Amino acid sequence: MKTMSASLADAGAAPAARPTMLVWDLPVRVFHWLMVMSFAGAYLTAESERWRLVHVTLGYTMVGLVVFRLAWGLIGSRYARFSNFVRGPAAVGRYLRSLVSGRPEHHVGHNPAGALAILALLGLTMAIGLSGWSVYNDLGGEWSEELHELAANTMLAVIGVHIAGVLLSSRLHRENLTASMITGRKSGRPEDGVRNAWRSVALLMLVAVLGFWWLQWQGAPASGISHKPTAPALAHDRDED
Repeated sequence: MKTMSASLADAGAAPAARPTMLVWDLPVRVFHWLMVMSFAGAYLTAESERWRLVHVTLGYTMVGLVVFRLAWGLIGSRYARFSNFVRGPAAVGRYLRSLVSGRPEHHVGHNPAGALAILALLGLTMAIGLSGWSVYNDLGGEWSEELHELAANTMLAVIGVHIAGVLLSSRLHRENLTASMITGRKSGRPEDGVRNAWRSVALLMLVAVLGFWWLQWQGAPASGISHKPTAPALAHDRDED
């Protein structure tokens, strides 16, 4: 009877939760979501003169965030460093073949294909910011406007591919990659994770961004929020509202 009772108790017990580890430090996560919000806001305000200050401010914010991410990719925590996830064409091809075969390679940090999307987004952000600055300061003529619009639309397409890749990888790997970019955690051995979330660096990043936004707002004319600050724009067309 005791043996049977113990068996029933074991059968009714909830399965043990899998251990998790910290993969994404807080600066990486704050950078990611600030970029998402800034690009969405800049893209949606690109055609409006009324929201020009918001548009320009968000564009400049994106450039500043990329500068930070480039530095953090060199000195940041283990899985934030480019040396951890940037690989050559052979590694990318091998990873894509593993997806097709239904037996995807597992990577604790970014996979090789995801690394390509990240590098493309960083490069496109700089192209958007520089071309936007050129357009807003009447430099480069029509070609800078066309480059600016092309870069912004290309970035939107890359984001779409990136989201599709995240959803596919989440399904194949049976892990919620979107949630991990919020919590910073994935399933795995705790000893394989990073030990420091670097909250102080993330706080400094937020203070810098919010401080810049406050300075931009303080510099806006009292008559409205449409003015011409010195930050780079993300406009598609300056002449249309």
